[in-house]
Amino acid sequence: MTSPACRRAACAALLVTLASCQPDPRASAWTAEPDEWPTYGGDAAGTRHSALTAVNRETVSRLRVAWTWETGDVPVPGPMRPIPGQDVRAGNFEVTPVVIGDTMYLTTPYNRVVALNAATGERIWSYDPRTVEWGRPPNGTGLVHRGIAVWTGGEGRRIFLNTRWRLIALDAKTGQPIQSFGHRGEVDLTEHLLWHTNRLHYTQTSPPVVYGDLVILGNGVWDGFVYPKDPPGNIQAFDVRTGELVWSFNPIPQQGEFGNETWEEGSWRVKGHSNAWAPMTVDVERGLLYAPMGTPSGDYYGGDRKGDNLFAETLLCLNARTGERVWHFQIVHHGLWDYDLPGAPVLYSADVDGRTVDAVAVAGKTGFVYAFDRVTGDPIWPIEEREVPASDVPGERASATQPFPTKPPPFARQGFTQDDLVSLTPELRRRALAATAGIRFGSLYTPPSLEGTLGLPGIIGGANWGSVAVDPATGYLYVKGTESPALFKLAPADTSRTAAPYDIDRALRGATNIDGIPIIDPPYGTLTAIDMNRGEIVWQVPVGDDRRVRGHPLLAGVVLPERLGVSGAPGPIVTAGGLVFVSGGADALYAFDAATGDLLWEGPLPGRGYANPMTYATADGQQFVVVASGGGADGGTLVVFGLGR
Repeated sequence: MTSPACRRAACAALLVTLASCQPDPRASAWTAEPDEWPTYGGDAAGTRHSALTAVNRETVSRLRVAWTWETGDVPVPGPMRPIPGQDVRAGNFEVTPVVIGDTMYLTTPYNRVVALNAATGERIWSYDPRTVEWGRPPNGTGLVHRGIAVWTGGEGRRIFLNTRWRLIALDAKTGQPIQSFGHRGEVDLTEHLLWHTNRLHYTQTSPPVVYGDLVILGNGVWDGFVYPKDPPGNIQAFDVRTGELVWSFNPIPQQGEFGNETWEEGSWRVKGHSNAWAPMTVDVERGLLYAPMGTPSGDYYGGDRKGDNLFAETLLCLNARTGERVWHFQIVHHGLWDYDLPGAPVLYSADVDGRTVDAVAVAGKTGFVYAFDRVTGDPIWPIEEREVPASDVPGERASATQPFPTKPPPFARQGFTQDDLVSLTPELRRRALAATAGIRFGSLYTPPSLEGTLGLPGIIGGANWGSVAVDPATGYLYVKGTESPALFKLAPADTSRTAAPYDIDRALRGATNIDGIPIIDPPYGTLTAIDMNRGEIVWQVPVGDDRRVRGHPLLAGVVLPERLGVSGAPGPIVTAGGLVFVSGGADALYAFDAATGDLLWEGPLPGRGYANPMTYATADGQQFVVVASGGGADGGTLVVFGLGR
């Protein structure tokens, strides 16, 4: 069993001294100009906040399309690996561009890096890593990529692209690889891992982070890969000039390492994943890195990895200079629901009970926001270990307790009962009851079962990689929530694909809808404002509309809500103009009043908006709001809105 010490946020055996958490004069914060968007999250703290005010409550109604740019990432026939006979296709266009000065840098689904004139959209240069030549990644999404990282130093500006198993350094002026970095401009990210790894099973979707002269990144790996020594989730830091490995943190503790006892029966020898596939953030002044960790190998069955499984599904704070652990808090013990920490943590300051706290918060798939003192790891408000249901799957041993924050309240529905089944019409209700006969219902953390367990939040989660936005003026945190249940039904595993005895029954993924209508009532997606000074929800509204449901023949004549909301991973940004912009997975970009939640504007998109937006201003003072849309066969379109002259 896991010792209580391993479940504490700030363990007594810290691996760095308190002095290492003090401001570091060698790594002073890079202060961006207010008209720029220099990192994926807007700043190193990941606030997704902009100080621009030209687009505000009064002017937002004038936003119109200023220019667009198309990726051109069309399907490519022919590559035979890693999935023989399958064409390469683009997934969703999920990038959040970076703007520095007058240049916009972005990645396409095919992992190409493009530099555009930020005022006109004219292409300056393009770099193709030829990732498509290695075939479609076996992740179920096609090729996707969310952005790049930028380093500026005495040698100029460098663009860092992480694509599959490669980290590539590009000259920001020319787009050409910098030959002195690694081997001809790139390093192999699998070279220094815990064990030998099949490079074709190693992926990248989220951009790296830059701290001082280090570029730091995790990795992605398809959840369906479950075999001995499948890809591990090492977090690695490389020298931005040479590409040399500076440090590596192993999230699967080996013998003698802290947390090793939480992987019982020697599972630490063979279990992988537990990776930081989502973006990370940095407290630049203190030199602290915050990594949201994913699930261990075998998302839904853990009988072959008994124990809490540190550092999976954990908010992990590392010394950014050395990679040593400072503190951690495990959000889910012995995960069985694919409840990764999917989005970047956000750094902010709050006034809580009369004291100012430098805090870090992260939104979970669980539907909770977890908030901590960013230096000590102490929870801002108590987080209680509460008893949860046991598992009766042969060989499984679910954790007896899970952490429940006392504040803020959950922003998404948790648990599933018959009362939650769709009630839009009596016929839909009857069919929902019939479809779920024999299926288990239960509270949050009811384990997967052989009969099938309806869980909410589902696999998409309450929150996902879109993360959150924080307004420093009000202390409000904004989070996009998804209301989409999952059927956690286990079945004997396909031994040609996985070494585990049980796996999720992937043939039943459509079991949570009736002819395309979700098995729950709307809203299917929400935007929630939370006051992080008080830990209270200020407002919650639906985001977007599901046109397929609204026009469904089974709902003919039914009076539906004005907005049904949409499921989806993308998150919001907030501006000093009093606006929250979000697509949330809809085919439009929306602007909400940050104080009230009122919908003030919507801009139609040529495809589904499955990306976080951003905003910037050009030298002549024009503010633009940007979001990527589409993907798949059309490659995707970047849409840039402006007020016009």
